[in-house]
Amino acid sequence: MGWFRALKASARSGMAVERARLEPLVALRAAAGLALVIGAGLALLGPGSAASSAFGAFMAAIATFQQSWRPRPVLALASGLTLAVSTFVGYLVGSSHTVLFLALLAAWTFLASLLWAAGPTAGIIASGNVAIMLITVTLPTSVPQAAGHAAMIAAGGVVQALLIVLFPVRRWGAQRDALADALAAEADYARRLRQDPVAPFDPEPLMRARAAATVTPRQARRRPAELHGARGLAERIRPVLASLADPAVGAPAEGPARDRVRELLAAAAAVLDCAAHAIRHGDPVRLPAPALAVLKSPDTADLLTGAPLRAARRLAALLDDVLETAQPRSGRTADPGESMLRPTMPALVPLVLKSVRAELRPGSPVLRHALRVTAVACAGYLIGHALPLGHAYWAPMTSVMVMRPDFTQTYSRAVARFGGTLVGVTVATGIVQLAQPGMYLSGLLAVVSAGLMYVLMRTGYAVAQAFVSAYVVFLLGMGGVRWDQTVPDRVALTLVGGLLAMVAYALYPAWETPRLRTRLADWIAADGRYAAAVLGQYADPAGARRAEVREALLAARDARLAWQEAVARAAGEPVRHRGLSHAAADDAGDALAALGRGAMLLEAHLPDRAHDPVPGAAALAEALRTATEAGAQAVRERRVPCWDGVRAVLADWDAPASGVLRGAADQLLGSLDEVSEALRP
Repeated sequence: MGWFRALKASARSGMAVERARLEPLVALRAAAGLALVIGAGLALLGPGSAASSAFGAFMAAIATFQQSWRPRPVLALASGLTLAVSTFVGYLVGSSHTVLFLALLAAWTFLASLLWAAGPTAGIIASGNVAIMLITVTLPTSVPQAAGHAAMIAAGGVVQALLIVLFPVRRWGAQRDALADALAAEADYARRLRQDPVAPFDPEPLMRARAAATVTPRQARRRPAELHGARGLAERIRPVLASLADPAVGAPAEGPARDRVRELLAAAAAVLDCAAHAIRHGDPVRLPAPALAVLKSPDTADLLTGAPLRAARRLAALLDDVLETAQPRSGRTADPGESMLRPTMPALVPLVLKSVRAELRPGSPVLRHALRVTAVACAGYLIGHALPLGHAYWAPMTSVMVMRPDFTQTYSRAVARFGGTLVGVTVATGIVQLAQPGMYLSGLLAVVSAGLMYVLMRTGYAVAQAFVSAYVVFLLGMGGVRWDQTVPDRVALTLVGGLLAMVAYALYPAWETPRLRTRLADWIAADGRYAAAVLGQYADPAGARRAEVREALLAARDARLAWQEAVARAAGEPVRHRGLSHAAADDAGDALAALGRGAMLLEAHLPDRAHDPVPGAAALAEALRTATEAGAQAVRERRVPCWDGVRAVLADWDAPASGVLRGAADQLLGSLDEVSEALRP
């Protein structure tokens, strides 16, 4: 993709308005918290303190809207307290010497940008705090006032956290949605398998459900029982569905047995949908009687034999467990000791430091992002002071808010921020000129603008930015600042900050396209380890550790997700493919997804511990592990991988006792050959 097309696509993406699920009650609670701190600040301390507390409450509320599974009050407190510290330290340094403040801004921005290594939520909160600090350090006029303003900012975060505790909206709603989405995705998978027995399945809903199921120790003691066990059952249902549908290891492609398999898949989809609805809304399970009749039909044993019959019985048993678990107050209790625990905030600090240290290396995208943002923030601050305009902080603030570690988001957000700012300040200016609002009316208009932003922020960055711009105009107007002292400067400096961000990425990029081969190689190796771990269970059923299979599966999913995200980012970059075209990437991705599916089919029929070892399984596992590691290295070195070792083992392998194993093993080799074919010049 050339630069012109990339810029055009980024601009279109930035200005797009999407349909999104709105959360008006959550937005109302956030706006109410903002109204409380603004009203109290105006009545007791004056417009300056009110503006400080408003920024604290505003950013704390935005933090709670981030896609994080941590408790929302914790996010609000973390945002408010860190912004308060940033403001106080920034004033202590910036009030005495501009050069010292520039050095502090560089250090603060660099450290905040490195927090992207800990995840997008930490990166967004840290970047937002640096941007807002540039405003709040200008409000105090003395050290005691700076301490007071910092205290008011922290109070804004505390108010938002208290409102979340006192007025919870749809308690455990995000976790319910994640688990329900996973079950609904498997229901859709079952329906697709009726028409396409080898249909693909994207494990992203299961990965999201797993992230949602990882809780803090306090959450583990309070979690509803129906959110505890259904995810694990969903994980076990997926390979059973695939093995039941696939003709290579399941029922024949045509005939009465295939008809019964289609009926079983339709019944499973109905049951999973009912369980998903019950979990999402906390309602009793209402199961259609025909679906239950199919699953319990006694003539299934007359139509299915061997592996398909075992899969059908296993499916019925798992679905019974899903229904029991999904039933609210069914008597099933959640044991906190069995929960996947998320570290507390103090325990998270060393983990974050470890992640940050891992990115302090040449070639790290996060390190390049931190250096890029730091340089732009400092340059924007100097340019803002050099220009004959007021409010010099708006240029660096814009740059910090729009810059992200990847090209597409940075450019689309820069365009969206300028467009949203232009619309927002125009509308707000018109309102100010017509209404001539006083202090309290300006505060009310600021709260209304923020509330609309909270409601519509998921519809697009341009929409959110329009309301943010209006919010700032009304908030500064609350202190007597005239619109003509803010609007022209804000528009001009927003444009400067956005252009600086775009130019910086062009001069010092972190392209994803050259790293596609590395991401693909990581996925090949991870899929190979997963398949080898499954085969190892056949080689030594008595001494096998099922946890090894689970760990390998999770690693393979992480590698697949990293590949998919890399492909999505690379698609919008103005860079040549450098040896891996879009078609090759798509074909190789499909082949590796099929490889993972073949290993999953084997996992669905793992032998119990009393089963005899399958001859040849150990040799095949070792050959597969060795070949995929070598194949991954070949991909990194721009060579076509070769799978002769696996082919030789299968050619000499005679496993008549396990048709399932032989059929799935042939599929594994076929998928590996497709990977090589996709990468062949």
